[in-house]
Amino acid sequence: MKKLTLLVAAAAGYVLGSRAGRERYEQIKTQATKTWNNPKVQDVVDDVSTQAKQAGADLGSKVGSKVAEAAVDVKDKVAEKVSSSKDDEQPATVAPGQGTA
Repeated sequence: MKKLTLLVAAAAGYVLGSRAGRERYEQIKTQATKTWNNPKVQDVVDDVSTQAKQAGADLGSKVGSKVAEAAVDVKDKVAEKVSSSKDDEQPATVAPGQGTA
């Protein structure tokens, strides 16, 4: 009997709570929509959006210049390596008439 009473009470609480929950949800949703559509809020949203786009463009140009610098550094290091390896591979010069026997 106690279990049945508990189940009935839980079911009644759920039904009443869900109805009140839906009404409160609708109130919150209406207020959020009003706030979002407020011209002052939209002005702030536009300002923040513009600032974010500018920051993204600035960051993109900084990254691009760093990539270009790194490419130049890599190119110089590769050229230096190639140059030093060619110096190591040059055969010793032999004077005319002094060939190996």
